[in-house]
Amino acid sequence: MKIYTKDSLINELKKIADQGWIYNARHGNHGGIGNTLEDLLGIDENNLPIPNAAEWELKTQRLNTSSLTTLFHLEPSPRAVKFVPQVLLLKYGWAHKEAGIKYPDTEMSFRQTIHGLSPSDRGFQVVIDRQSRKVLISFDRDKVSNKHSNWLLEVQEKVGLEQLDPQPYWGFDDLSNKAGTKLLNCFYVQAEVKKEGDKELFKYSKIMMLQKFNFEGFLNQIEKGNILVDFDARSGHNHGTKLRMKQNCLPELYEKTTIIV
Repeated sequence: MKIYTKDSLINELKKIADQGWIYNARHGNHGGIGNTLEDLLGIDENNLPIPNAAEWELKTQRLNTSSLTTLFHLEPSPRAVKFVPQVLLLKYGWAHKEAGIKYPDTEMSFRQTIHGLSPSDRGFQVVIDRQSRKVLISFDRDKVSNKHSNWLLEVQEKVGLEQLDPQPYWGFDDLSNKAGTKLLNCFYVQAEVKKEGDKELFKYSKIMMLQKFNFEGFLNQIEKGNILVDFDARSGHNHGTKLRMKQNCLPELYEKTTIIV
């Protein structure tokens, strides 16, 4: 594995950008942009071999896409309850679209991507309570779309239609520690994408160095709907709760942005 200083890594990223179009090293893998860049750098997956490497992340994203960047995984508290599979899935879940096909007839799903700007069509929303220093998941039966009226009746029979009790949450300290550790500083690399027949090519045309993670900026982006909470649980498996971010918003989480390319 190559060992980089911060400056030598910047120079290497510039050289990669200068190469123009590069074939996807992991054809068929949606994460190919990051994997291809790691191959070009000669590094293990998201393991930057530079001094104080734990303070740096490598984040990649396709340009001109609606796809979200995963910031990190973190299950909500109270964690001992295993809230997502034991409460949200069991009490608020619905029949999985592949129940009786790929999965058993009884397979349930709780797959929701929610944010702080407005409730989802099932009435779930992220709410920031600065007084109690918590990021909470809220439920409002009045915000549930009419198309989910049968599901709402099932929820009423199972658990009632009041606010979640207890409400799942992330404490500011836990969230700040996780985000600050995972995102303290990062190289944010965006690539154009094109196809040649069945081959995919990338051009690494936008590279930034982002420094000094700012937790208040993180909370603001939740409230603006740019950071989303992604639940992905079914009866057979909880794929984990992710915090994800919209295109081009990552620099809003940092005090200092340096354009490299």
